[in-house]
Amino acid sequence: MNLKWIAVAFVLACSAGVRADPLLTYPLTIKGNVLRAELARTDEEKQRGLMGRKHLPDNAGMLFIYEHEGLWAMWMKNTYVPLSVAFLDRNGVILNIEDMQPLTEDSHQAAKPAKYALEVNQGWFAKRGIKRGDRVEGLRKVPHQ
Repeated sequence: MNLKWIAVAFVLACSAGVRADPLLTYPLTIKGNVLRAELARTDEEKQRGLMGRKHLPDNAGMLFIYEHEGLWAMWMKNTYVPLSVAFLDRNGVILNIEDMQPLTEDSHQAAKPAKYALEVNQGWFAKRGIKRGDRVEGLRKVPHQ
C-alpha cells in the first residue's frame, strides 16, 4: 500500500470519529481504581509533561519517573488542565497529594524524597478516597529506562 492510500485511510478514520492514541500508556491501580498513565522518563518528557493539553480523560494521567529519590517539584506553566499530583516513594507509597491550578508557576513539592510523581485530573484522588499512605500498584511493570 502506498503512502497516498495510507493518508486517505487516516483521514477517513479521523473523519469517522475514530481517534488514534499515539502514546503508550500503562495501567496503575490505587485502592481498586485503575488509570492509564503515560510515561515521562527523559528530561525533555518531564519538562513538557502535560503542557498544551486542553483535555485529559478521566482515568488517565502522567507518571514521572526520576533516576533517584529527591524533593522533586512540579508547576503548571503552559498547562491548561487543573491537575492533582501525588508524589510517591520508591515503593509506590503516596507521600503527599497537591492540587495545582492551570497556567501558574507555583511550585508544588514532594513532602519527602520521591521516586515518582503521578499527575491526574484535579480531584481524581479525592473523589476516590485516595490519600497519603496509599500505595500505587503496577509500577514494577512500567519500563524505567
